[in-house]
Amino acid sequence: MSLKYCPSAMLVFLLAGLGLASYAAKSEKPNLLIIYTDEHNFRTLGCYRELMSDDQSFVWGAGVKVDTPHLDSLAEGGAICTSYYAASPVCTPSRAAFVAGKYPVATGAWSNNEPMHDDVVTFAEQLRRHGYKTAYVGKWHLDGKKKPGFEPERKFGFSDNRHMFNRGHWKVLKQDGDTSMPPNYSKEAKGNNYSLKGAKEDSFTTDYLTNRTIEIIDRDKDQPFCVMLSIPDPHGPEMVRAPYDSMFKDLLFKDPNTKHVTNRQIPKWNPQTGSNTADEFTEHEMAQYFGMVKCIDDNVGKLLAYLRETGLDKNTIVVFTADHGDLLGEHNRIEKGLPYEAAAKIPFIIRYPARIPAGKVIHKASTNVDFMPTILGLMDIPQVEGTHGFDDSAVYLSSEKEVMDDRIVYFTKAGGSWLSVANYRYKLVVSREDKPWLFDLERDPDELINFYQDPEYKAVGAKFMKDLKSKMELYNQGKLSEAEPKLQLQ
Repeated sequence: MSLKYCPSAMLVFLLAGLGLASYAAKSEKPNLLIIYTDEHNFRTLGCYRELMSDDQSFVWGAGVKVDTPHLDSLAEGGAICTSYYAASPVCTPSRAAFVAGKYPVATGAWSNNEPMHDDVVTFAEQLRRHGYKTAYVGKWHLDGKKKPGFEPERKFGFSDNRHMFNRGHWKVLKQDGDTSMPPNYSKEAKGNNYSLKGAKEDSFTTDYLTNRTIEIIDRDKDQPFCVMLSIPDPHGPEMVRAPYDSMFKDLLFKDPNTKHVTNRQIPKWNPQTGSNTADEFTEHEMAQYFGMVKCIDDNVGKLLAYLRETGLDKNTIVVFTADHGDLLGEHNRIEKGLPYEAAAKIPFIIRYPARIPAGKVIHKASTNVDFMPTILGLMDIPQVEGTHGFDDSAVYLSSEKEVMDDRIVYFTKAGGSWLSVANYRYKLVVSREDKPWLFDLERDPDELINFYQDPEYKAVGAKFMKDLKSKMELYNQGKLSEAEPKLQLQ
């Protein structure tokens, strides 16, 4: 009997008998679940600490950590990237790069609260066009200044965006008809009321959004689905519900070594004044940040348990990443916006049991501009023309358990005040305020030494400067900064 005329169930059986079960599995469209956090320091994930020396794993003191077993399980069952950067380490431009596969200058959303262009085609839109049910839950920050801006009119491919909100960091959410709303929100109120009042395991924002995500997946589980869960934590304000608010109160947090350094070790693009210095950043705030991370990890565990119980885990790609990092006191800074590792480098973990080998470690630089073409490549979905990113799916699908590659990638500060290129070891930063800085992340992981004028690094500096100039031209970086002081490119 010819296989061509077998019913589908019999076809799978016969293929399995012929040793071609992998072909049968591949013929099913994979689902996609993205878990996306806000301002998340990669050192708070155990799977990243395991790949670093102790002095880099425990910058806030020996053994000072938050355990993340569920996030670690994703890395154990899939791939972890050690040099994954935000295209611009600020909320709006980074998010635009992630969903659109383009550098921020090309999306319209080049700075916080700038709306994304109407004609942008996201990975979700491409999946929708190819038969996927698509949904977005949580913070969006690509629809201009609207706040909170629940259920924006422009969906960008996310057909179900009832629980999408544009911006804000309310700690409690509630169901409001078919959508959601902060229970203590008032248009008339001055400022933001980010109170923890009423924050419980079903109403605290991280828990609430996770529950909505499970409901959506459960509704759509009988067809290919794509759901993006965007959790507003561990971004400030540093507040978390009980019992997470007291879990880390007894840890003895120390200042990172890089908080107290000489002027020679501080680039001029890292001003030591302003609201983002770490002078007033407290141990209490660190404990609350750890608590937010722990709450996120527990909710990731809830999602993974649901996938296992429903049998969806085997054919669902799970991605964990963030929009940017948080310096948390390193270099005497908090939050983001600088090219240092803790601000610009983001966690990126992906599990796809059917195709990505478990325990894979990728030492190859990428930015979140690469996400869209790579995920479409992994899912065997046609690419969208005009994206800036690179389809790296072959690296994830290869049998290599450890990948080493010297690819150089490009990332910027919104508006062009500094630009950077980096690979897994070196990073060049140029700015308007200072001479070029070249870091050797292997010799100087604290990023305190400028090797640019060192004769030993002359060839490296020249190579990276040439690459940076070429990428500036390729991605039209000067478009937003023609009238501003020139970058130091010599």
